[in-house]
Amino acid sequence: MLRQNTIIQNPNNPRTDNRHHKKSRQVQKKETSAMTTNNTEPRPPTWKVWLLASRPHTLTASVSPVLVGHSLGLSLLFASSAGQHGISDHDRRMVGSLAVRFGVFAALIQLATNLHNDYADFVKGADTPERVGQARATQKGWLTPAQTASGATICLVAALAIGLPLVPPGDAFFLFVILSSVFNAVAYTGGPYPLGYLGLSNLSIGYSGLGDIFVFLYFGMVATMAVPYLVLRKTSLVENEENAIMWDSEFVERLMPAFLVSLPVGFLATGIIVVNNLRDRTTDQVAGKRTTAVRFGETFGRTEYGLLVVGSYAMSLWFAWDPVGTLSLPPSSSSSSSFLLLLLPMLSIPLAIPLMRAVTMGETDGAALNPFVGGTARLQLFYCLSLIIVIRYAIS
Repeated sequence: MLRQNTIIQNPNNPRTDNRHHKKSRQVQKKETSAMTTNNTEPRPPTWKVWLLASRPHTLTASVSPVLVGHSLGLSLLFASSAGQHGISDHDRRMVGSLAVRFGVFAALIQLATNLHNDYADFVKGADTPERVGQARATQKGWLTPAQTASGATICLVAALAIGLPLVPPGDAFFLFVILSSVFNAVAYTGGPYPLGYLGLSNLSIGYSGLGDIFVFLYFGMVATMAVPYLVLRKTSLVENEENAIMWDSEFVERLMPAFLVSLPVGFLATGIIVVNNLRDRTTDQVAGKRTTAVRFGETFGRTEYGLLVVGSYAMSLWFAWDPVGTLSLPPSSSSSSSFLLLLLPMLSIPLAIPLMRAVTMGETDGAALNPFVGGTARLQLFYCLSLIIVIRYAIS
């Protein structure tokens, strides 16, 4: 059983000791409440409860950008051969291995974030019976806070075991990416465990309104650019005499297509959290959760969503107009037939229209926004798959 009150106390200070016991009683009360809340509602089978808490349906937001990164990694190798010799089987296996390993790492980070959010939102008072979003296992009393926190810990340990071996020797930047991803999984919602051990129990990315930026950076840019970065780092495409990547103009130039592609991918990933925050803004405000929808209001959140979706399609038009300059695709991709293929992501517009009407135009609110959280995730998945087809066709 995990300790619920994790902030180190000074035993020689009676005021601190009183606060310690008071906080312990509060957490114990919440844990008891978790076991009794909605006790008239039948508890699903244990495997379904854990499925509900981990929210595997959200994994597309972390895995689909990595799949795009896999195609971009292959494109880097194709460009280095000037299209004459193609990509060797060895290089294909290498890129595939990097994508699978980083994809599993990203998925574990997402699962850990979800489980810790289930735990922390309950103990911080954001998940109550008045919640309009999908059911949360801890709030329903189907799992204790300690159980969901333990599940998050297991996922993070597994993520570290997979992510750390991916770090190239001496690469402090990618080591930071791995470690910060793990830290942010618990810092996103915060709570007494495990940040209380560091005296950071009040730290929360989501509660301070930085969730949108976090999702854009880590589920957009990092998830998309990681594989191309590792391809550059683990091959001889860009290196100095000591085989250490330098952030010089050649390195930046080769990584620029991955950066540009990560922008629309990140826009749509951010759109998912924007809908989530719009739906929960009333209960979030009561709980002191200062998301962007709470800080700046409903109109801001709906406008933000529209700009993110429109921005992703604007980037697609730019890619189609200048595939050589933006994506470093072969000159043959500038032909009229290739231009039409490059517009493939635009075929997802019919999926985006009802989302825009419901979210941006304000036709839907509250619990009725639930389907549009998953709808935005499906839009991102379709968009990413379209990008993959475009890139793979151009280098085939």
